Amino acid sequence: MPELPTGDVNILQETKGTKDRDPLQMTILEGVFSTIIRCFKRHDAVTIDTPVFELKVPFARYVAMHKIKSIKRYQIGKVYRRDQPAMSRGRYREFYQCDFDIAGDHGLMLADAECLRIIYEVLSELDLGDFVIKINHRRLLDGLFSACNVPSDKFVSACSSVDKLDKIPWEDVRRELCEDRGLSPESADKIGSYVQLTGGLDLVERLESDEHLNNQPSAKAALQEMRLLLDYCKALGIEERISFDLSLARGLDYYTGVIYEAVLKGFTYNPSNSGAELTGSNETNLNSSVKNKKSSKKDKKAKEQLDEDPVTPGESMTVGSVAGGGRYDGLVGMFDSSGTRVPCVGFSFGVERLLAIKEALSNSSDKNKCNVRPTETEVMVAGAHKGLIMQRLQCCQLLWNAKIKATMSHKNHPKLLDQLQYCESTGIPLAVVLGESELARNTVKLRDIQTREEYEVLYTDLVNKIKEVLSTKYHK
Repeated sequence: MPELPTGDVNILQETKGTKDRDPLQMTILEGVFSTIIRCFKRHDAVTIDTPVFELKVPFARYVAMHKIKSIKRYQIGKVYRRDQPAMSRGRYREFYQCDFDIAGDHGLMLADAECLRIIYEVLSELDLGDFVIKINHRRLLDGLFSACNVPSDKFVSACSSVDKLDKIPWEDVRRELCEDRGLSPESADKIGSYVQLTGGLDLVERLESDEHLNNQPSAKAALQEMRLLLDYCKALGIEERISFDLSLARGLDYYTGVIYEAVLKGFTYNPSNSGAELTGSNETNLNSSVKNKKSSKKDKKAKEQLDEDPVTPGESMTVGSVAGGGRYDGLVGMFDSSGTRVPCVGFSFGVERLLAIKEALSNSSDKNKCNVRPTETEVMVAGAHKGLIMQRLQCCQLLWNAKIKATMSHKNHPKLLDQLQYCESTGIPLAVVLGESELARNTVKLRDIQTREEYEVLYTDLVNKIKEVLSTKYHK
């Protein structure tokens, strides 16, 4: 139980490392989750629930404990880390994680390709602008760095430096490789000749003809898999969004095969201005979500937690990574007493980042981009005169029985103007105005809040009229 303040009792704040969400932010959250879950279910996924910790390690334990050989699973929930929070940098102890994984021994690269397709579908439906999905392969990096004469004990640290190419120029990366990682200038230059390359099947063909990589069995096998993956991406209609990027080097103590990262492009924003500073940009900040940790155990617990570095309040910034993942074939076997191997591939969405972007869009001048209301209420039942409490309650009952989303003021004598202004401020499209003279004629007034047009409707026809107006004007 949190300690009660002993000093000024008027100082109220969230628990350290956490944050509140207001109704508008929760509406955005529900909308984002609804889009994501709808896509997951479209791809035959089921959901599970595991004890609170984080999502990936409990999933592997669940698969091993229940002897599951094949499953498509998604899971969304709050996760926690024991960490010193940095609220000014947007680093929290409590945050949302959203995982999708396919476990099982399937055809080569088929599950990997479907994961990329799901990321493509979700980002397209969220309508956040242009994006690219970068892909690479762990075993290709093994062969590439070996061909560049990088000692095996320096592989992870060298990859950590290369992974910064999305943030700093090659000259700075090269300096770090030589001065901090202890590589020779010749090795660094060889690395630079590879890791600045991007492309598609053309890059696969170029690397397949590289004499240095041809001497690396791991690289040759990885390139065959990348060729197949890109062919499958073409069949799935997503090849235009895929970029084979040799600088992508994330989670290398964790992943065993393909790795990927989705990056939003095209605009920046200043979170401190609630999205008012939404602007165009040609830059991208391709943030790797999982850096190479000193401990592989820590990496396994972290996997693709993109939300460890969400948007930074107070700074204009490019958006960067919003999803990342890859193939991890060794984790389930760690939990199985017999060491049974269950191959897995999956990804996480950077939920906190997606929510921050949607919030920025909802508060920007481009209201059509993300028009969000805090409620879904369709009708306000308003009284034109004092009282009319029973009549308002009975009208609400009529609408609720018809599954119409309705509300009324809980004041005994609400002013009509206040009730109509509430509709305007919350986006409620219609108001049923009850007046004594109209009720005496068994009628009510139905008011369109936006156009201020009014209809006098028979009470017995009210439900049908409301549904007609909603379907023709507001539910298109």
